[in-house]
Amino acid sequence: MGAFVISKRFDEYYKFVFTSRKGKAIFTSFRYELKFECEEGIEYFKNAIDTVVFEKVKSAGGKYFFKIILEQTHFATSRKYNTELLLEKGIKEIQNYTHKAEILDFTLNEVVFPE
Repeated sequence: MGAFVISKRFDEYYKFVFTSRKGKAIFTSFRYELKFECEEGIEYFKNAIDTVVFEKVKSAGGKYFFKIILEQTHFATSRKYNTELLLEKGIKEIQNYTHKAEILDFTLNEVVFPE
C-alpha cells in the first residue's frame, strides 16, 4: 500500500509525497503555506482520484514523467522514469492504492522509530 508523506520544505512550506509500497517517491505536491492545507490537498486528491488526468511528458534528456491534472489545474508532478513502462507502473500504483493510502506526518521532527 502507498502512503502520503507530509514534510516541511527547506523554505518552511509544507509538501507531500506519494510513495509506493516499496517507499519510493512517485509524485510530489506543490508547496503549501500551512500544514492543514497540505492535509486538505491529500484528502481532495484521494476523493477526486477517479477524475485525475495523467499528462505524460518526455523531457529533453529522454526521461519520462507525468503531470497530475485535477479539474484542469496542474496539481503535482511525478519523479523522472527511465522507461515508459516504469511510468505506467507509477500511474497504476496511484490508481490502485490512493484510496487506502495512509498519511504519515514527518513535520514534527519527532523520532518515528525509537530505539
